[in-house]
Amino acid sequence: MGLRRHSGMQSASQATPLRQRARAATPHELAAIPWLSVLTPAQHQTVLAQLQVADAEVGERICRIGRPANFWFGVIDGLLKMSNDDSQGPAVTFTGVPPGGWFGEGTLLKRESYRYNIQALRRSVVAGLPIETFHDLLENSIAFNRFMLNQLNERLGQFIAAREIDRISDPDLRVARNLAALFHPQLYPGVGTMLRITQQELGYLVGLSRQRVNQALKALVAHRLISIEYGGLRVLDLQGLRCYPQLPT
Repeated sequence: MGLRRHSGMQSASQATPLRQRARAATPHELAAIPWLSVLTPAQHQTVLAQLQVADAEVGERICRIGRPANFWFGVIDGLLKMSNDDSQGPAVTFTGVPPGGWFGEGTLLKRESYRYNIQALRRSVVAGLPIETFHDLLENSIAFNRFMLNQLNERLGQFIAAREIDRISDPDLRVARNLAALFHPQLYPGVGTMLRITQQELGYLVGLSRQRVNQALKALVAHRLISIEYGGLRVLDLQGLRCYPQLPT
């Protein structure tokens, strides 16, 4: 998804920091983590002892620019956004992170501080794996390394496509391309064919008003690429969404 400017969201005021609200993952939450299946039984047990999940409220930040990267994060449920430092000017959204998405591995690999903010657009369940456990898996699991290589390759392709989206002035086309990115089956396997998102949330991600997003969605519905359902959007033709407006005859 491309670089988008939008108005800032108010941060959630939490009595307790997110990390202090962490808990063990439920079996249902563990089933939503795609890379667990590639681990050996021993590695699986090690990860279960270290993995934490927490419930993030709307506007709450999971990662902050300048903070050390101590966890590899993933979205079990909900929707996050990755953005720049908005203290000196308008916020710029780099991408959205829907269910099944894991992020920050590049920062962990280099043991750097975060260069972006990650914030919850809606109430979300976020998982975190400590950095040392992450590096242990890289050093000892060929299958995990293969998963990580695929992850990095797919994300590189996504951000190259985002540069093209940045140059698109047609709002319908921008919405189509950004939706296609959110339905990426490898990066966001938890989405499936149904994405829980409001038109306002989509507007934050693509840099358009809710009213203009509504018009674009109606155009995509007319082309039978998506359907609007209670609580979100269902993709009917992912390839058509990626190629829009060059629809098959």
